[in-house]
Amino acid sequence: MKGVFSAPGDYVHFKSQVPLHKIPIGTNQWRFYDFGPKAVPPLICLPGTAGTADVYYKQIMSLSMKGYRVISVDIPRVWNNTEWIQAFEKFLDAIDVHHIHLYGTSLGGFLAQLFAQHRPRRVRSLVLSNTFLETRSFSAAMPWAPIVSWTPSFLLKRYVLTGIRDGPHEPFIADSVDFVVSQVETLSREDLASRLSLTTDDASVGSLLLSDSFITIMDTNDYCAIPQQLKDQLGERYPEARRAYLKTGGDFPFLSRPDEVNLHLQLHLRRVGVEARPDLVHNIPKGDLGGSPSKENNGDDSDNSRKDDRGGSENPPAEYEINPTSPESSGSGNLDKQPLDSSECCHLDHELTLTLYDFPGGFTRETYIVPPATPVHFMWEYILFHLLRYISSLYIVWNYSLEFRQVV
Repeated sequence: MKGVFSAPGDYVHFKSQVPLHKIPIGTNQWRFYDFGPKAVPPLICLPGTAGTADVYYKQIMSLSMKGYRVISVDIPRVWNNTEWIQAFEKFLDAIDVHHIHLYGTSLGGFLAQLFAQHRPRRVRSLVLSNTFLETRSFSAAMPWAPIVSWTPSFLLKRYVLTGIRDGPHEPFIADSVDFVVSQVETLSREDLASRLSLTTDDASVGSLLLSDSFITIMDTNDYCAIPQQLKDQLGERYPEARRAYLKTGGDFPFLSRPDEVNLHLQLHLRRVGVEARPDLVHNIPKGDLGGSPSKENNGDDSDNSRKDDRGGSENPPAEYEINPTSPESSGSGNLDKQPLDSSECCHLDHELTLTLYDFPGGFTRETYIVPPATPVHFMWEYILFHLLRYISSLYIVWNYSLEFRQVV
């Protein structure tokens, strides 16, 4: 049953102001937002496994108003890290961008480092948030990685969602989790499989030509899906990098703590020499803001269109100018603006997200992801799970026997 997700008011406002671009490059479809003065070197945002280009909408709205150009992209359907580097370089060539600043979270931060390692002339600086240096621990925890491309969509979604911590959460973190879960539901099976393949592809980040002074590490101190050991390895690799710690924020601080994240991003861009152009923000002709070449589509951005065809392009608004007054606060502001409903249910494709509010007991909010009580669904999931384990075991045994025969 297709669910009812109530989009935040500031996200609705963002969608009405910022055009979504979809362009084909080779065999890949790139879906991205590009907003801000073309004269400013762009900050390109790369999401994690569960993210899309939409998860950075708060950064796009805030930083573009200050005169920065922000590009937020979906990770395309690539199946190894070498393919990612080549595809991302072709994307930059297609939108006529040469020198970039990268902001990556989780998997996006790992891919940003790989691109900086192999294409050092294009990357001017890095902002890394809750990310890692190598994928060995993830591949070890996912023995069925060789057959991930055959795995059904609902199992992939469940695997991705298990990496998101359940409640209780304080309201802004709970809102960020709800938003990301809704974005996961828009991803196709191929999208999820390719991202998990990138996470488990045997790769590690080598030495960068980029100086540590052009790197900012921005982590949350409460919790996130990336183990603390991997985050510590990142800090040891870049000892002279600027540190920006957020006391709280969870897995998605760009949504739950946008004011703090935007401030750190702005400070980073100033420190690495990016000059904002606020004089170009207002009253700009259509071609001077967010000027990525892309075809425009007359349709709207529905979830079904994103699942069935990640190509095409969005219909932009008549003007690219942002209205400074959004209908809903984009930051972690006054708690009085939070909903005071006693309960809220969000039905998704394969699960039920039940959100309980308990404001009198300390402004906490618990979010539970409850699987639907369908015996047939559980039976099929049980069969498929054990079938995948059996196939992966056969694959491992066959692989080792082949290596043994070669040695003999």
